[in-house]
Amino acid sequence: MNLKLHKPLCVFDLETTGTNVAKDRIVEICILKVNPDASRESKTWLVNPEMYIPKESTAVHGITDDDVKDAPTFKEIAPKIMEMISASDLGGFNSNRFDVPLLAEELLRAGVDFDLSKFKLVDAQTIFHKMEPRNLTAAYNFYCGKTLENAHSAEADVLATFEVLDAQVAHYDELPNDIAGLSEFSYHNRFADLAGFIAFDDEEKEVFTFGKYKGHRVKDVFQKDLGYYGWIQNADFPLYTKKVLTKIQLKSRF
Repeated sequence: MNLKLHKPLCVFDLETTGTNVAKDRIVEICILKVNPDASRESKTWLVNPEMYIPKESTAVHGITDDDVKDAPTFKEIAPKIMEMISASDLGGFNSNRFDVPLLAEELLRAGVDFDLSKFKLVDAQTIFHKMEPRNLTAAYNFYCGKTLENAHSAEADVLATFEVLDAQVAHYDELPNDIAGLSEFSYHNRFADLAGFIAFDDEEKEVFTFGKYKGHRVKDVFQKDLGYYGWIQNADFPLYTKKVLTKIQLKSRF
């Protein structure tokens, strides 16, 4: 194994009802846990999303309402997922932009206090796009010399993603092989939340990236316009974004 792991790395993939982080739900999740000694364990769950799966989504991953009608809800499997990923880092393909934010939403909806600061995030797609702009199928062929069968199956995608990530480390001499270095390389931009509504300025202070206070420091806004905080909490923003803003709002009182 080319990757240098100081603690377990959980590479995961989600199949979902759609791409709206705040509204859509998980219908399948696969987690491949790779330990520093290179031993592995993998678990896959079908999930009842408690909503209809749009036919457009079924056309991508092949999972129907009938497939998940008797599956557990996410709330039922959330403790098992947290048990598997706790004390680990997280990896995936396009995971920083989609899988991690949606997983965080589902965990928060299930009453699990997911804290992003406890995880290093490595996105093999970001590394790939920076090095060789393509998609997972092309990445698998380019780095591993293999054809990806059953693309958009969570298990096939997550196994291919780990092989791609491991091969990327071997392919590029300038690429770090530890998770901290890869996590830093995986970021396009640094955000305080997961959905990109709160960024950091040059002094590492949180700023809004949208709306009438775009570019303004969040703490300053809340000190002069607390109603804006209330509006966000009642609007259709992701739960993790609201969680981050609540933490800032509490600090802004002092």
